[in-house]
Amino acid sequence: MKESHQYLITGAAGFIGFFLIQRLIADGHTVVGVDNMNSYYDTDLKNARLAVLQKLDGFTFIKADLSDRQAVETIFADNAFSRVVHLAAQAGVRFSLTDPHEYIPANLSGFFNVLHACKEANLKHFVYASSSSVYGANSKVPFEETDATDHPVNLYAATKRSNELMAYSYAHIYGLPCTGLRFFTVYGPWGRPDMAYFHFTKAILAGQTIRVFNHGNMKRDFTYIDDIIESIIRIVEIVPSRDSTGAPWKVFNIGRNKPENLMKIISVLEDAIGIKAKMEMLPMQPGEMLDTYADSTPLITETGFEPSINIEEGIAKFVKWYKDFYPT
Repeated sequence: MKESHQYLITGAAGFIGFFLIQRLIADGHTVVGVDNMNSYYDTDLKNARLAVLQKLDGFTFIKADLSDRQAVETIFADNAFSRVVHLAAQAGVRFSLTDPHEYIPANLSGFFNVLHACKEANLKHFVYASSSSVYGANSKVPFEETDATDHPVNLYAATKRSNELMAYSYAHIYGLPCTGLRFFTVYGPWGRPDMAYFHFTKAILAGQTIRVFNHGNMKRDFTYIDDIIESIIRIVEIVPSRDSTGAPWKVFNIGRNKPENLMKIISVLEDAIGIKAKMEMLPMQPGEMLDTYADSTPLITETGFEPSINIEEGIAKFVKWYKDFYPT
């Protein structure tokens, strides 16, 4: 029988947190979930996710802002976590162009408070969400974890790269094992409404015109939520060994290694919905990356798992959920 652990999952009412907590509970673990339930996107969706989680035995919810140092210290003082997966963050590339101040407390102060609390608790493994956006202006594809990440093209990416550097410093100084997860365009049922595929679905069903940036000439390495969760579950159990600098620190690309053109995504959505999209072609937005493309070799080598759910299957499942959740 597998050993049971007490997990802290931050961003509990978020997209990835929602599915990760369900999987951990199903695997026999207990989970404390933390979320500040902010209104960056539809709080009804966050509340609906939370309602599902609160029916699970072994799940405890705490509403808290992780940028509040005292709140974080209290959470750790009241519990004995053996695993922490830090997913909470202010997300969104485009929002970082209009409301950049929102990213500093959540993505820097909040991250640091959790990181420091993990060190104080002598945690066995701190796993946190990074992003494919850290590759920024890097034009070499596919992206490898050893590629340069010193040219972020938006503030969101800069905060995520900062998280990696903060984690490295704590791994190096204190020996805190830290693993960063560079997620590539996570999608699926219960997903984030600020994502393009979600916007497109809503607009197509309503007969509205969708805005297609860079005239559709962009690629994204769409990775289905089930593949993301399986990757996290396996990585949490792989405590990083010390690297050449002596730090128990690692980052992984979590992507499908198969970028899809934006026009292909729209076509797949049209097929799943059964309606042709009305499109307005627009130039590239500032701060956007042209292509994202994961080299997933280290993930596959170290975990024995390869993300494989194709875009047709994933989008069909999303559209079915969307129609059920938002009935017309």
